[in-house]
Amino acid sequence: MATAEMYLSQSADIAARTLGDDTLIMSTLDSTIFVLNSVGTAIWNAADGRTPLSQIVHDRVCSEFEVTDEEAYADAREFIGQLAEHGILRITQEPVSPTEAQ
Repeated sequence: MATAEMYLSQSADIAARTLGDDTLIMSTLDSTIFVLNSVGTAIWNAADGRTPLSQIVHDRVCSEFEVTDEEAYADAREFIGQLAEHGILRITQEPVSPTEAQ
């Protein structure tokens, strides 16, 4: 069963700081704070609006951590859904232009 591809971009309405392998993100809209572990940080850093989620999972998650593509993709979808609910990530069905991703 084919699924629509997803593209991720970081919201402009956040403050983020990477400390070691972890990233601390705060939404300036609702002051929600997220602490991303090394897997979440890998996904966050790759959220450029032009790289599909399946490629991020394969290249950044599965290549660095012992997990299958299917398991990592399912976990990533849940993770990005939570960030999108708080306006921290934008999810689109098509790649965005470099100026839109900023």
